Amino acid sequence: MASSGEEVAPHSIDRTPEYEEFMEKLKEFHTNRGTVLDPEPKVGLIHLDLFKVFNHIVASGGYDKVSEEKLAWRRMAAELGLFSNNEASTAFALKEKFYKNLAAYEIKTVYGKEPPPKDILEDVTAKGAGLLTRTRENFRGKRDSNVAGNDSAASGDDGTPVRERPTDVISSARASRGLREAPAQRVIFQPDTGPSRNTRQASSQHAATNSPSVQGHPGMQGPSGMLPGTRGPSIAHHPPKPENTSTSVTAYQPRHVKPLQLRPVATPSNAPSEFPRTRLSYRAATDPRQPMLPGTGFDGPNIYTRCLNALRSRIPMEQAFALNHLVKISFERGDKYKFDSFPGLAEGLVEKALEVGELFYYINWKVSWDPEEESADLGVLDGNFGTPDILERIGNLVEKNTPDILQPGEYFDKMVLITEAILTVRNMVTLPENAHNMSEFPPVKDLICIVLHLPEKDSLVEIKHMVLDIAEQITSFMVLDSDDPLYRTLLAQMTSDDRGTILSALRALGRISMNLEATNTLNEVPGDILQRITSWLLLNDDELIDACLDFLYQYTAVVSNLDNLIRSTYPEGLVDQLVRLLAHGARKVQYDLILTPEQRLPSRDEVAPMPEDLSQEMLKLEEPDRVHQWVKSFFEEDGSSFVTQLAAWQAYQAAFAGPLKNIQQQMITPADFIRNSTAVYKGSNAQVLREPGDGQQKFIIHGIRARPNPLSLDGREYGRCLWANDATRRNAKCGHFFLKQEQMWHHILTTHLEATSNEDEHFENVEKPFICTWGECNKYAKPTQMHLRDLARHITTHIAAVIPNHTSVSVDTAPPKKWIVPAKTMPVTFEETVTVRDERNPQAPPQAAGIPLSAVLVLRNIARNIVKTEAEEELVKLQCSTDENGGWNERLFRASTPRLYELLAENRPLSPYIASLLDLIQVEVEVRHDEDD
Repeated sequence: MASSGEEVAPHSIDRTPEYEEFMEKLKEFHTNRGTVLDPEPKVGLIHLDLFKVFNHIVASGGYDKVSEEKLAWRRMAAELGLFSNNEASTAFALKEKFYKNLAAYEIKTVYGKEPPPKDILEDVTAKGAGLLTRTRENFRGKRDSNVAGNDSAASGDDGTPVRERPTDVISSARASRGLREAPAQRVIFQPDTGPSRNTRQASSQHAATNSPSVQGHPGMQGPSGMLPGTRGPSIAHHPPKPENTSTSVTAYQPRHVKPLQLRPVATPSNAPSEFPRTRLSYRAATDPRQPMLPGTGFDGPNIYTRCLNALRSRIPMEQAFALNHLVKISFERGDKYKFDSFPGLAEGLVEKALEVGELFYYINWKVSWDPEEESADLGVLDGNFGTPDILERIGNLVEKNTPDILQPGEYFDKMVLITEAILTVRNMVTLPENAHNMSEFPPVKDLICIVLHLPEKDSLVEIKHMVLDIAEQITSFMVLDSDDPLYRTLLAQMTSDDRGTILSALRALGRISMNLEATNTLNEVPGDILQRITSWLLLNDDELIDACLDFLYQYTAVVSNLDNLIRSTYPEGLVDQLVRLLAHGARKVQYDLILTPEQRLPSRDEVAPMPEDLSQEMLKLEEPDRVHQWVKSFFEEDGSSFVTQLAAWQAYQAAFAGPLKNIQQQMITPADFIRNSTAVYKGSNAQVLREPGDGQQKFIIHGIRARPNPLSLDGREYGRCLWANDATRRNAKCGHFFLKQEQMWHHILTTHLEATSNEDEHFENVEKPFICTWGECNKYAKPTQMHLRDLARHITTHIAAVIPNHTSVSVDTAPPKKWIVPAKTMPVTFEETVTVRDERNPQAPPQAAGIPLSAVLVLRNIARNIVKTEAEEELVKLQCSTDENGGWNERLFRASTPRLYELLAENRPLSPYIASLLDLIQVEVEVRHDEDD
């Protein structure tokens, strides 16, 4: 069974030593037989491995057996990995290639018999089988064997059924050739022309005659006994030539037509009793509508209004229902659920969340909306302007003894509702519109302060993280002073041991007034908090480092803050760590910098001379195969070059005119030569070129250029002899081409050195002055006394450079394109850090981003603002009494300057920022030096 395309690998040539040995024997066989071997024939676009094909066909029984079996050549093609859309064409192509190249070799080597002569084997088409028994006596040519029209050149391989012809037609084919024969008789078509609805006359006629009504043709004689003028088809036909009469026609009988059954149809005319005039009956009056019961007849408010009313009802069951649905709505419909659309929702959620205070303190937080109310109660919060002394009130509270491990059911139910209320607010403020709305709602600030100052208990960790998420979203729309309770509360979170708490608090502080025109001053940050932030930069935590850098970028933008940073921390260590972060996540990338672009040498019309052995091989080919092979050997494809048609034709004439005349063969016509030469390469075509400034047009073959060295039929490149016959004219080279190193070596010794050989065909090792005129060799430029053996060894080194060892080089490897001068490049190593594309200009180069960008921005703030601080003035005064100068920039950045220049050269996305940083450092140092002078 033939293997499918999924089971067999695609066909390819395996150039093993066994393959090379087989091909040598096959070439020798065809040379002795006087036939032409195609070493790599093509089936479609695939080159055949003749060694593999020969072994597979022989293992399957040989050519004769495979050809006798139906569809066997299709199976052979599939098993050899030859797949195409046209299986019949592929099968016949495989059969034909085997027939031309391997059939005679199979008879000779496998069966040990003498194959038939080539005039009845290779010179005829591959049809049929029986090669083992074929002789001139029993073999009929294509014209004789195809008289009956039932033989095909593809017989036995594609299994295409042949249309069989009757024996009498075949026998009379010659006698009746050119005469017109009567068409084959067919059953005539007799339509039923009787009306589908019988008239009274027809009905009576049917009843009287009890025979079918048929329609006759005008001028046709009716059957015997048929009355003239009656209707109906002809039931008898007597053709003038009885031999053209068909039995099916003479035996035809029209089908019996059954009478049509009629039934009466009632109409108002013939059946008035069935069409009485009815009167519409009056509809009975229905009962009056019953009164609607309470709670029925309408669906009530939607789920949003229902949840809002339930939340504000203060009924625990209703609030549980409302908060459960509000959590789902805020999570799933956060883009549509807005505080502005539901007045009272924010108040209800905050009021429910404030109930957490009474679980841990002896207090009941309430929000007062009366601007004139002045209550001395600690639990009353100002809903209009916020509570400025909220932190002092929290500090005066008395904590309850609430266990954190064992909790009663009532406590758990309350915590669930409080958590759901805070979670709803947290989900809703992720929408910027809701965040802006809540930033103008003062009770939410009090809620954040109250929750973050609750006791340290495991059951409160979740809601503390939620209120920090709320603060992170709303602080970008708020301006917080240094005495603001929320600002002080967020700074207090820096002393926490919880990474999530620190991270959210840092982000909330760094985003203060980010969406406003006001500046985030971040005043009065304690020194111990600054020390903790700078030490966190040493951790291997990208999120925490990123949050710390964002905070420091906002903090160092203010001169007074930078002065506090210099006094509170170790600034030299901070700058060193920031410089190290410039290469955070960097990877080394190597690029090839093009120093000189690739160049192409101009094409020339001179075609290489024809080697003698290649000429003998090409003379065995027939036209147009000879033209195709000549173009492949002496030209290569190049879409930007051309060769004039005249130069190509003259080169072909010079190569084959004399040899073809000697063997009494005619040259191909110039028109056929041009047409066939442009069909070798896909991109080549004949054109008419008219160059600017040149009035004469050129007829060219575009898409090819002349090879410097020709190729053999199997694709190996010839080597050119570069020996100069005259030592005074070193540029006049020999120019002969050879395919093997031994041939060129023997040519140089015999032709150029005029060495003589003895009876054993060995060259005499004479000693005399020798000179080497090969190429540009200068080793023996002057006559040197030496033995011939030493010079021959030296010549071998030159030959090896022009003719590679074909045993180590694959034939499939295309020869290098010597007319292409490769580009000169230099490897350059860069450091690449995180980059992003600008959404506003996607075509722009990638921009720096991430931790390296934040680090360089902090360094630039330090270099720009440190010269404006009081610490700078104090250091300059101190340096006046010492040899040190340059201020803080000199002290902080002098040790890191070489690394900054290195990053400037290697990190292209960061280079603009580092260049501005170096400008700030250098300018300030130069200014200080000038002042000192």
